[in-house]
Amino acid sequence: MFHNVFGKSILSVIVLVWALLNLIPFNDRSFNDYMKQRATAYVDEFSGLLSRAKLKVKLGQSSSLFVALKEIAKDDKLDLSIYFPDIKLQDIKNLDKKNKILMEVLLRESKGRLRYGLDLKGGVSFTLKLADQSTEEKNLDLRRNQLEKAAQIMRHRLDAMGIAEPMIRTRGNDEVEIQLPGVSTQENPEIVDMLKRPAKLEFRLVHENTPRSKDPRLAPIGYELLFSEFENHRTGEIETVPYYVKKIPEMTGKMVKNAHVTLNQYGGFEIGLEMKSPKGVACFAKVTEDNIGRSLAIVLDGKLYSAPHINCAIPNGIASISGHFSQREAIELANVLNNPLEFELALTEIQEIGPSLAEDAKASSMQATLLGITLVILFMIAYYKASGCVAVISVLSNALIVLGLMAALGATMTLPGVAALVLTVGMGVDANILIFERMREELALGKRMRFALDAGYDRAFSTIFDANITTLLSALILIWLGTGPVRGFGVILAMGIFATMFCALVLSRALMTILINLGFENLLKKHENEVEKFDFFKIQRGVLILSLTFIGIGFLAWIIRGNGIYGIDFTGGDEIVLQFQQRLNTNDIESVAKENGIDEVVTVYQKNIQDAGEMLRIQTKAGKGKLLFQKLEECYPQAQLKIVQEAHIGSSMSGKIKWNALCAITVSLLMILGYIALRFEMGFGIGALISTIHDVLATLGIYILIGKQLSAPMVAAILMIIGYSINDTIVVFDRIREELHFNPTASLKEIINYSINCTLSRTILTSFTTFLAALALYLFGTGVVNDLALIFMIGIVVGTFSSIFIAAPIFYRWHKGDRRTVEIK
Repeated sequence: MFHNVFGKSILSVIVLVWALLNLIPFNDRSFNDYMKQRATAYVDEFSGLLSRAKLKVKLGQSSSLFVALKEIAKDDKLDLSIYFPDIKLQDIKNLDKKNKILMEVLLRESKGRLRYGLDLKGGVSFTLKLADQSTEEKNLDLRRNQLEKAAQIMRHRLDAMGIAEPMIRTRGNDEVEIQLPGVSTQENPEIVDMLKRPAKLEFRLVHENTPRSKDPRLAPIGYELLFSEFENHRTGEIETVPYYVKKIPEMTGKMVKNAHVTLNQYGGFEIGLEMKSPKGVACFAKVTEDNIGRSLAIVLDGKLYSAPHINCAIPNGIASISGHFSQREAIELANVLNNPLEFELALTEIQEIGPSLAEDAKASSMQATLLGITLVILFMIAYYKASGCVAVISVLSNALIVLGLMAALGATMTLPGVAALVLTVGMGVDANILIFERMREELALGKRMRFALDAGYDRAFSTIFDANITTLLSALILIWLGTGPVRGFGVILAMGIFATMFCALVLSRALMTILINLGFENLLKKHENEVEKFDFFKIQRGVLILSLTFIGIGFLAWIIRGNGIYGIDFTGGDEIVLQFQQRLNTNDIESVAKENGIDEVVTVYQKNIQDAGEMLRIQTKAGKGKLLFQKLEECYPQAQLKIVQEAHIGSSMSGKIKWNALCAITVSLLMILGYIALRFEMGFGIGALISTIHDVLATLGIYILIGKQLSAPMVAAILMIIGYSINDTIVVFDRIREELHFNPTASLKEIINYSINCTLSRTILTSFTTFLAALALYLFGTGVVNDLALIFMIGIVVGTFSSIFIAAPIFYRWHKGDRRTVEIK
């Protein structure tokens, strides 16, 4: 046993240290201070260079220190890597490329390891406008279709660039607004150009004559003068070669099926192209066959990248774009080629935006979270004494491991992510309570503590395993089919499941074993009373009628309120941008809105990058923007509010996101049904499926009935309810399965009643502790945090109710009360 404990303890320490190191640094550091600290060679010289860069920024000659340093290095032909000898970049010959990579590495290292979303940290917002300004009525539908396509392409490009949880929505009839979390265009000035780039790819023939002059007027008729740049692999210098290139292409990028990054013979990066089959392959084969001996120029957005010589026909439809690309540039270019725009977009405005969850709301929500955690800790210690301390260490370690995994994998923490983390903590508490209650049962049988520990873990293992695997299946489906916040929820939930199982089965067991070896034989008290024999079937009919009544009333409220149940994220609405002389507190704005019957308002302060002027952006339901502005003017005349921009904004939850979310939830439920039917039996699967659907409908019905609206974070809340409901149901079903094995003479009704009574203490304890944390968030949190807590509280009550009164009775009805028809696995 000692060696086993030693191994578990060492493994636990390694995992926790790894998670902690992944979170360091916790916050962003000043880029200037970090570079001073990081430079280890020619330190005084580098300090002078930093002073020059800061002066350029102060005089308005550069947008940021990051850009200023790159500009100085380029003008002075300076190798910045000499100041950072531990960053190995000797293999890169081109000076500009080396400096760019170095600065990107330093910038990335200066940032906090854990990323935060728009709702928690803010980021950058920019608006792209269709270049075609035609206002003819017949073109309105065309422009709307172009806008929807542009928004979809932007999302695909951002996903491929690794920018998680962006917000993309249409504005008016000709604009797309994109908000990127944790991004600054002052430090990433190329990101806007990369996103709005059309990616118009053309394959054009090159004239046989080599240009002898750089005068474009000397180009043959039908040709134009273009220059190809390439890197001299010996010197690293960029050299140019002129070509006369045919104006009309032989074929375009519409024939390209896939673009991907490859390496050339010198170890440099290229873009491999694969033509669409069979039409694209045949077209490319004909072009190369008809022009053997000539050169074929590859032109992207008017720039000549390469002009390879055609030595023979190419029947397989394979080509490549060569150039002096860094790895990041090659990846971004391949991404753009895979998601081309067929129309031009112009940048109209760009701002830095604050978090949509205001600082005061974020502070109060953080305090509420800490209060909830503290209440859970105090309850666990008060109820379980020393074992409660073990559970607390396990749950806190669980959260640390999840955050460490998020930092290591570059995941983004958003409010839906916080919801997934809360569910993870709840499942962590549940796993420990389940083990402790099993141990208490073993102690009641007269076993000593160390033997009760082994038996408790053995008995609880299958329950913990099945509960977490069913939730993991849901998480994997959400990652596969979901997009945006739905996928983010799935990622964090999947991490939490692995962390929960590790902490419950490895860390907690090691700590409990150590305490027992140290002589703590009274870690838990045995169950003093016999298991209750309450007959839950007696009141089943009444509670079922009550439940169906709630669902029916909620459904009726849904019909009566119609689109009124959907928030701005689903329906779009009004957006007004205000100038002000005095800043308004976001809580005050929300109070004025509620007093005047405006259900939902999103308030964000934004800073224009060009003139650094700060403005207030307010989003409301359609037709409510002007009303809110008038009421704010009346309440706060000293603020001198003035509307500078009005627009109608589209839904941030696109039709595809909503459809994918619905598909993900449906497939998740079917996967859960299949897994439970495989691991348990079909009747169990049907019971779990119906009870989960019941929980979602009942929770949404109650939520809508009390006048609340559905927003994007509510999608995560619904997913959280599904996870909690399944976890609760599996515990009861696992006990039923066990009792069917060990109690062969009892009837099916007796088995079900006994199993529910046995697990009742665990159900109540888990629900109480999780409800306690959610209650603190509801009472002291604000805004969307308050709504998330409310729907989770409703879900906890409904989930507890269904695991007792819905799931098991459905299983009973499926088998018509005859245990002989139950196939035990």
